[in-house]
Amino acid sequence: MINNRSKIMATSTPTNRSNAIHLLVFLLLLPFAAAGKCNKDDKRALLAIKSAFNNAYHFASWTNTSACCDWYGIECDPGIAKGRVTGLFVLTDSNVTGPIPAAVGDLPYLTSLSFHKLPNVVGSIPFSITRLTRLSVLLLSWNSLSGPIPAFLSQVPSLITIDLSFNHFSGSIPPELSLLTKLLGIDLSRNRLTDSIPASFGSFPKSSPPSLTLSHNNLSGNLPPELGVPAWGAIDFSRNMLTGDASILFGAGKPTTQLDLSRNLFSFDLSRVTFPVNLTNLDLNHNKITGSIPAQINELKVNTLVGFNVSYNQLCGKIPAGPITAKFGPDAFFHNKCLCGSPLPACVKS
Repeated sequence: MINNRSKIMATSTPTNRSNAIHLLVFLLLLPFAAAGKCNKDDKRALLAIKSAFNNAYHFASWTNTSACCDWYGIECDPGIAKGRVTGLFVLTDSNVTGPIPAAVGDLPYLTSLSFHKLPNVVGSIPFSITRLTRLSVLLLSWNSLSGPIPAFLSQVPSLITIDLSFNHFSGSIPPELSLLTKLLGIDLSRNRLTDSIPASFGSFPKSSPPSLTLSHNNLSGNLPPELGVPAWGAIDFSRNMLTGDASILFGAGKPTTQLDLSRNLFSFDLSRVTFPVNLTNLDLNHNKITGSIPAQINELKVNTLVGFNVSYNQLCGKIPAGPITAKFGPDAFFHNKCLCGSPLPACVKS
């Protein structure tokens, strides 16, 4: 390189020599310009993460000689403190092994943190995440994380989305999550969670609670009456062992679009409820629900409601005729105590 630079200078005219000097300065400063695209503290933290994962091939582009904002799975915002790391995405790689390193907490401008489909990422969620005061999206799904869901997540008030689905988390749902008033969605499905749904979840903002997906766990107990207060948009409690009265989740004036309570042990009188008028999916199959189907079901929007199932319950009486009940076949109604009428066999006159 020195010899090439000497040749440029020796063979140039004064005008060309000036241009050559500018070219040489550019070439000399190019590595520093690239390095300028990466804050040195962010780079140190990211290299520590790479080292903790045994320098897996996923991190091959993470080198000392390149700008970390150009690394695979890294997102930077040039408008934030001259280009700080705002996104870390480690996705779909079985060669990434070990626990999530504490160094993730050393990226203070991080707004999105995703470890997704990493079957050999194990252990618990590190406490260092509480240092991420700007974090809005926490996606730790389809891994092999275990232990309890930590209550310290409530110390990250900027969180908008928490997705811990498809892991091996166990124990109770921490009631402290209700302190996260900005949440738009919580997905804790496909884990090994036990005990009841926290009553504190009824204290989410009444007009804007998060979507709540708790399906495929081992949750049990009655629904706390406090859950009837928030105007839930979407709820999925399916495939648990929940009991008692779930009618508190219904109401024609509620904005609920999705309500899946299937495969639990809920027991209440369906004839006493009114259905949220904006429902797109209602699944109550495999419970112990009694009563009859209210005629108000046919007041829902026929083009909007795409899923409906009340099979495998203890319902009785004639299915009310109308556009909604006519839209769904017998599999949405069968295996009840004494439901009758289209699309099931006609009622027998006594």
